[in-house]
Amino acid sequence: MSSVTRVAATLDDLARHEGKAELIAGRIVPLMPTGRKPSRVASRIFRSLDDHAEATGRGEAYADNTGFTVPTLTSGRQSFAPDASYFLGPFPADQMRFLEGAPALAVEVRSENDYGPAAEDAMAAKRADYFEAGTAVVWDVDPIHERIRKFLSDDPGHPLVFRRGQEADSEPVLPGWRLAVDRVFG
Repeated sequence: MSSVTRVAATLDDLARHEGKAELIAGRIVPLMPTGRKPSRVASRIFRSLDDHAEATGRGEAYADNTGFTVPTLTSGRQSFAPDASYFLGPFPADQMRFLEGAPALAVEVRSENDYGPAAEDAMAAKRADYFEAGTAVVWDVDPIHERIRKFLSDDPGHPLVFRRGQEADSEPVLPGWRLAVDRVFG
């Protein structure tokens, strides 16, 4: 009987991986492609964030699948690939590489398999990872119920909920930036 020793994957391995994935506990964890509505929702959020970045000259907005590397977290996570994000820097010298550090704002848009008790536990664990890494605000965007839950690192158990007819924000990360929930969900 032979035993096989598994070598832990690295950030370089992740950079060569085809498709969206994250590095957690030495494993490359592929992330499923998303459907039409979640993709449109994430795109609308990104466009608004990008317009804000250009208007203010502060930070940069990123679309789906941008890689952020972080020092190994308690969970073993070493990277994130949010659906949309806002990063304040510092920016890497090699612009082709992953961003180093956590996004200031991370946007996670739910896909069809992101509902139910197991999915809620997984999303709560990922939010905890974002906060441990230094992210200040995480949006949990729900295309089915058409709501945005804003979680803050200093009070993660009490999200603010934005619904149609309201404007969502990412205070304190982006002072003054607002996005109509009606616009997000089309």
